[in-house]
Amino acid sequence: MFMNFSNISKEQKKSLDYKIEVAVREIKEGFSASKHHPAIAFSGGKDSTVLWHLIKTHFPEKQYYIIFGNTGVEFPESLNFARKLGEEWGGDDFFEAQPEKLKKDELKYEAQCEVLKWLEDTKQLDLVLKKDGKLKSTGILQKVCPAEMYEDFKRRNLIWKAGTRKNYFWCADQYGYPILGKAVSGKLTARRINIDCFLKYSTSASEDPELLEYYDLLRQVKISNHCCAILKKEPSEKLQAKLMVDVIFKGLMACESQMRNLNFATRGYLFQSERPHCGDFFHCSPIAIWTDDDIWEYIHRYDVPYSPLYDIEYEDEKGRMVKIKRNGCVGCATDIAFKNNHMAALRKTHPRLWKGYMLKTGLGNEIMKLHRVKGSKISKMDYFKDAEQLGEISPCAFDDIGIVKDKTTMSEYDGDVD
Repeated sequence: MFMNFSNISKEQKKSLDYKIEVAVREIKEGFSASKHHPAIAFSGGKDSTVLWHLIKTHFPEKQYYIIFGNTGVEFPESLNFARKLGEEWGGDDFFEAQPEKLKKDELKYEAQCEVLKWLEDTKQLDLVLKKDGKLKSTGILQKVCPAEMYEDFKRRNLIWKAGTRKNYFWCADQYGYPILGKAVSGKLTARRINIDCFLKYSTSASEDPELLEYYDLLRQVKISNHCCAILKKEPSEKLQAKLMVDVIFKGLMACESQMRNLNFATRGYLFQSERPHCGDFFHCSPIAIWTDDDIWEYIHRYDVPYSPLYDIEYEDEKGRMVKIKRNGCVGCATDIAFKNNHMAALRKTHPRLWKGYMLKTGLGNEIMKLHRVKGSKISKMDYFKDAEQLGEISPCAFDDIGIVKDKTTMSEYDGDVD
């Protein structure tokens, strides 16, 4: 069933009873489309919990898997809740999808840059660059790295060791930090060193003014949303293939972001794609027309358990006591251009986690660079050299970084949340 934006808005205003009826109908359609095994994409958040409760209540005879995407950057409250509910409701049908481990040693980004600089100084760039100036492959830098330089990297801890599970820190090092939304950095699937080579050496770069402005941003700020694919999407899809899943139920709602609203308008409740392991594959979003108010009304009406994350209160910028609204990845700064962003709330609700990600990983330093490139007002960021120094003196400087919102920065918090 497809709808335009006006009809979606009308559907969102209807009663919860109507929405439950629609959800049950669409869940039935999802089960009917399955020829192998259906599954629920579960995050430990309130929306996917309600979806699971709907399926559990109205289709008790159906067999399905529950796939929890453990990204390694979950809120501790959500992680504990997901595992507890998985044991109570899911039993042997509950699975955790985790990022894969490195199969071999890899150079860290700093080491990759040093190898590239050595090649440039010794006039050997042709060993690693294509004719158009793009890097032949990321691994080639490791192949041409002199033995003595490689040993030095080992001493300086500039090697990602084989067996290391891909995590937030590996993603940030190799690709960039999740700063600004997918509309800005969602297409950056190349590793940072490849982007560096493209920006510095490539002869095939566009001359489009908007792209040139974007390139200038990339030269100065190390950003990428590819962590979402590596830590969540890829592990889940790999597990889906292993379990022969051909229908995945998702607790996505159109009201969460412009991107999800557009996706629902163009794809409907049941969207068909293809996967190598099963051929036809279906994505089912039964609660797409629901709102946050509907979710909470359902939870209270049917006494549905939910993560204690949503009961944590903090004081907003106006001095009001508010609760956490969204479950998501700790350390995600995709909405950093906006006030009351994810990281601003994290500083108040989980100060130790905020300090660890913002001040210790390099995220804060990249945000400072973004402010200096796009800053619309004078900030304390203009007077401190690094995030750790600034964070200790005035952490609120990161709550509203005051950047110009234009086509190269304008986006919303569109990570996978519920």
